[in-house]
Amino acid sequence: MMFEASLAGLAALLFIWGMYAYLGFRKEKKEIKQVFGAHFQKNQERTSFISTIGDRFDTSKQAAKVKEKLLQANVTLLPSEFYAILILIGFAIGIFMFTVMNMSFFTSFLVGGIISICSNFLFFIIRKNKYMDRMSDQLSEVCRMMANSTKAGLTINQAVEVVAGEVGGPAGEEFKNMAHNLRLGVDMERVLKQLERRVPTKEFKLFVATILIQRKSGGNLSAVLDEMARTLDERKILKQTIKTMTAEQRFISYILPAMPIVMIFMMNTVMDGFISPIFTLPGMILLIIFTIGLIISFVLVRAVTNIRV
Repeated sequence: MMFEASLAGLAALLFIWGMYAYLGFRKEKKEIKQVFGAHFQKNQERTSFISTIGDRFDTSKQAAKVKEKLLQANVTLLPSEFYAILILIGFAIGIFMFTVMNMSFFTSFLVGGIISICSNFLFFIIRKNKYMDRMSDQLSEVCRMMANSTKAGLTINQAVEVVAGEVGGPAGEEFKNMAHNLRLGVDMERVLKQLERRVPTKEFKLFVATILIQRKSGGNLSAVLDEMARTLDERKILKQTIKTMTAEQRFISYILPAMPIVMIFMMNTVMDGFISPIFTLPGMILLIIFTIGLIISFVLVRAVTNIRV
């Protein structure tokens, strides 16, 4: 029995890995088509039914909201690919529960669906504002590059062009947008205000305010940007030090909710029908209380370790 269960678990893992590799290949193929497709004559192509559904979903209003969330979470996946991964995770968990944990077919896939749905919400909660954090981490490099450009005699507009061409994403994409607007004749102040609205972090607000003040009152902009770059680097080192010191507590915040769930399923493999009382009315009440307690413990531990600099 254990051999068959191990084979089933291995098959589920290989299936998830294969689908993840397929989605990555599909994404790379789409990017290559976007870059080189214009240079070749387009013939009539046949697309799969699943790809057509995914493309239609990616252009819907619901997908636009999910795409914005994925951008904030710093995840380079299409909404259809993200939901496809969630569905595969739900099916894999259902197969694992049915084959290894000896749960009923309906209960196994119900648990898989619930875990998949909860994973959707928890993922965006945990990864919230990761895009903003990466932007803030790249700001010191941006300031240093703009300072060197102004020292070399370039204007601020030309310095923005340099940053747009040299800095990688996501900051590079924002500065490419800025450079494009400046080439169209949009005023620098308006472009900076748009950047501040798109990236409403304290670091970028200070960056925008510094450039605007220097443009109005004059002064040595390169020296100010150099000093800002050094300050941001020191803040980055301090944040990394705090992150290292609180790594154990953050790891506990993930282990603490998972341990009782794993123990329940392990006991169910040893004792048949161990989780059957959960599906009674008192069991459902206790399950709700247990779930609320897990969520509260996770939030409290995360709040303790979330030290802002």
